Amino acid sequence: MKFRITPLNIASAFLIVLAGYIWIYGASITGSQYESWSGTIVWIFLLFAFVVAFLDITFRNFFKEIRTLWTIELSFIALVIILLLLVK
Repeated sequence: MKFRITPLNIASAFLIVLAGYIWIYGASITGSQYESWSGTIVWIFLLFAFVVAFLDITFRNFFKEIRTLWTIELSFIALVIILLLLVK
């Protein structure tokens, strides 16, 4: 079985590393500590990582070629970023 690295695979790994960092060092926003919220933030990032990994598996089942898969996943990430900026 061949392991293929994809953008959503990298994103889920980043979210897991970020959750681990927050779990170890805690969350601080603009200098003030949110120690009581660190556990909640960790669980949210882990949930996002699970959802992104599930989407990666779903896209892998639909698109077999790695080039098409990269194009679709990068387009999906760009769409999510644009939607977040519009909502913000």
